[in-house]
Amino acid sequence: MQDRSRDVQVTMFDDYVGEVRICRPPNNFFDATLIRAIADAYDELADGPCRAIVLCSEGKHFCAGADFHGQSDAEALPEEGASALYREALRLFRSELPVIAAVQGAAVGGGLGLACSADFRVACKEARFVANFARLGFHQGFGLSVSLPAIVGQQAALEMLYTGLRVTGEQALATGLCDRLVPADGLLGAARDLAGTIAKSAPLAVRSIKATMRSELADKVEVVLAREDSEQVALRVTQDFAEGSAASLQRREPVFNGR
Repeated sequence: MQDRSRDVQVTMFDDYVGEVRICRPPNNFFDATLIRAIADAYDELADGPCRAIVLCSEGKHFCAGADFHGQSDAEALPEEGASALYREALRLFRSELPVIAAVQGAAVGGGLGLACSADFRVACKEARFVANFARLGFHQGFGLSVSLPAIVGQQAALEMLYTGLRVTGEQALATGLCDRLVPADGLLGAARDLAGTIAKSAPLAVRSIKATMRSELADKVEVVLAREDSEQVALRVTQDFAEGSAASLQRREPVFNGR
């Protein structure tokens, strides 16, 4: 199968499992181009014999979100908003095939949103899940306003969003944020095993079940993305966002003034 971009590699295995691999190590920061390539890969696999997808990444971290300090910042989070990025993100939630995310290292910010767009998450104990938006003076995005509480419950989601709580792999398993916890060297194998088990079920039935069980979430994500985008635009010009971004870059505690 052809690669959709140099940053996303697509592999099809004999057991009807497809692998979509993000190749921007070590942090796998995203932008609209990367999310579009992932969505294109999902669509391509759905048009073939694939019955389940493993989403994985190279390097230390699954996905550290958008790069607030690097060259990809302008495309990932432009001043006029992230509507182009979020149009591509919505496509992930509308994937016809079940998706299993294999999470190593950090799934931070929008990277957490990417992990939560999958049907299942397999993680190792070294993984950490962080909704760090408020610690940056920012509003959550990538549909996390509805996808995160759908997975962990409203109260746990509020704590993560309000505080930027770092959730370990073991804590994620306890709250349902990950569905399997395995040793790091067995992570990809466990994700493929789960995908392979799904692929043994009747493919038309699985697609039909997913449409029933997940379409309402995708519809909610579509609505909330507009709200998330507008709030991010409003907060991006605040002093608190400037302070949060600077503190993150300098690895210090932010001092917010509510302006």
